[in-house]
Amino acid sequence: MDDAAPNAPASERLVVALVRGVHGLHGAVRIEILTDRADARFVPGAVLHREGSDEALTIASAEAVADGPGWRVRFAEITGRDAADTLRGAYLETVTRPDADLARGEFYWHEVVGVTVSGVDGTVLGTVQDIYRVAENEVFVVGGGAYGTFDVPGVRAFIRVFAPRRGEIVVDAEALDLQPARARSTDPDRPRAPRRRSRRGKAAGAGPTPEP
Repeated sequence: MDDAAPNAPASERLVVALVRGVHGLHGAVRIEILTDRADARFVPGAVLHREGSDEALTIASAEAVADGPGWRVRFAEITGRDAADTLRGAYLETVTRPDADLARGEFYWHEVVGVTVSGVDGTVLGTVQDIYRVAENEVFVVGGGAYGTFDVPGVRAFIRVFAPRRGEIVVDAEALDLQPARARSTDPDRPRAPRRRSRRGKAAGAGPTPEP
């Protein structure tokens, strides 16, 4: 039996995919990838879990879809289309150690969501509500403050302090040229954001996150 190292962080579950649909009659599903390590996460024998469930989903086969985005995955426990259809819209999680895959200066996206964002003068501008990626940089969606919802590109020109693990993000509101609150369009078909995502990022302005 392997013993855990003293003070080792406990395992946790991170979201690595969103089931977008069913493929064929034999239980395969089409997934949207929510991890930077798809080739390592989606291998035969790997075990995933539906968010909120402890039942194992053991990958029998997985491959990138040639004619579109996403991957096609078949689980050993799912043998027909009807059973696969129950996974539609579900987030899939993997069990991991929190810092096992992170290099210095990297973070998981879920560590940033919910962190308070302030201006350089101390004014609270809102909290990070979501993150997406444009080319090599993260973009942080901030909302809940006087400026409504706005985007903050993860570069030094806009971010002065980036310390999500201590709950501190400071941005240059003047450089962002913030405008009065306005509505943002959303994808009505997308489920709510998962609790913990396996997407990784790098400290603002530090360049792209290298693949492991």
